[in-house]
Amino acid sequence: MRHFDEIFSLAAARHGGPEALDRKLDRPRPVTELAAIPEDRWLSTLTKCIFQAGFNWKVIENKWDGFETAFDGFDVGRCAFMDDDKFDTLLTDTSIVRNGMKITTVRDNAAFLLELRTEGGVGAVLGGWPSTDYFGLLDMLKQRGSRLGGSTGQYAMRFSGRDSFILSRDVTARLVAEGVMDKPATSKTAMRAVQSAFNTWMDQSGRSLTEISQVLARSA
Repeated sequence: MRHFDEIFSLAAARHGGPEALDRKLDRPRPVTELAAIPEDRWLSTLTKCIFQAGFNWKVIENKWDGFETAFDGFDVGRCAFMDDDKFDTLLTDTSIVRNGMKITTVRDNAAFLLELRTEGGVGAVLGGWPSTDYFGLLDMLKQRGSRLGGSTGQYAMRFSGRDSFILSRDVTARLVAEGVMDKPATSKTAMRAVQSAFNTWMDQSGRSLTEISQVLARSA
């Protein structure tokens, strides 16, 4: 596995040099900002990523105002206690994508966020989770959330602004090239190896998971 500086140089050579590459990198939001994000915005982000999974993202984006209205602004209490009449209404609402299984996740994930209130609140839990155990956060989302496993949870964390890596095709290609794994990570053992590699690169560079992930993607 190469030193991060070498991988950064590979990416920089493809993207106009070190300064140009650095300008293209997003930075995660501070933990204090993440903790202050309202619950409804977390639920909105989780829901958008769930509906985008396996679907045309542009369609979901174009309909998003309809989603916000249909789900009462993603008010966590209202969504968690959605009754059958409300659910049936949503199944016929043309302003959203009428996928019953995904609509159910809004109720389930709202209940999940209510549970997190006893643990300090969703912003504190998801935003404050150590980056050195990001895999642990993804595993928790998969186990306790609804349809938040795989890339859905990864994109939800990135779009929320928290420090994150996304195992896209290009990131995976770089991890394979560096000998971190030999195929896309689907097991806990592989994910631990990925986390260990990112931790090493964070130590070497002083950069965030978000920045490192983007550099890996641009180096492939």
